[in-house]
Amino acid sequence: MSSIISISNLTKVYQRDKQEIRVLNNISLEIAQGDFVALMGPSGSGKTTLLNIIAGIDRPSSGNIIVADTQIASLSETELAKWRSRHIGFIFQFYNLIPVLTAYENVELPLMLTPLSKSERRSQVELALNVVGLGDRMHHYPKQLSGGQEQRVAIARAIASDPDIFVADEPTGDLDRVSAEEILTLLDRLNKEFGKTIVMVTHDPYAAKRAHTTHHLEKGDLLQEESKL
Repeated sequence: MSSIISISNLTKVYQRDKQEIRVLNNISLEIAQGDFVALMGPSGSGKTTLLNIIAGIDRPSSGNIIVADTQIASLSETELAKWRSRHIGFIFQFYNLIPVLTAYENVELPLMLTPLSKSERRSQVELALNVVGLGDRMHHYPKQLSGGQEQRVAIARAIASDPDIFVADEPTGDLDRVSAEEILTLLDRLNKEFGKTIVMVTHDPYAAKRAHTTHHLEKGDLLQEESKL
């Protein structure tokens, strides 16, 4: 299977006053299209930085990264924003829903930046909410939903634009075990039924078990890979 993410000799250094802080050291990594990958490691290991670079939120200091056939480090900020909207779906630990908007409106929001008509947006929003099992909650506000339901709205928001890749940063970190299991099952379904590539940062070995491949980082180094395939 072809690689949808190809990283070679990637390094990330942050400058703090006169001090250089090296967060990623010469990382090389291939992720196949349709894979479900977990990035694990202690706090400060660089896993969220790596996820953010894959998603085009951050840029590497050196090295190459090709995602969805695009050399993303060479894109301008405007080009990068357009690229993200087409290819990347974001799932965060704390949902990032807007409290004054309904579930429907939260899911529709990123589609407002696309050329879709109102009826086309409605169709995609309703489909996304039905996929996550919240078709009957679309007019509820976040405060009227459980934590697990809020995360499902956030996943529906990511689904609505039909991205190639989902990046998930501790998606179950703020949930009880039952809700976490529902979210992991949903991610598993997106991967198996819809063929989406998923890259998930997690501290939780239980969550990582759902991934096909697990990569471990420590102090910016990629240590080892575990594959279940």
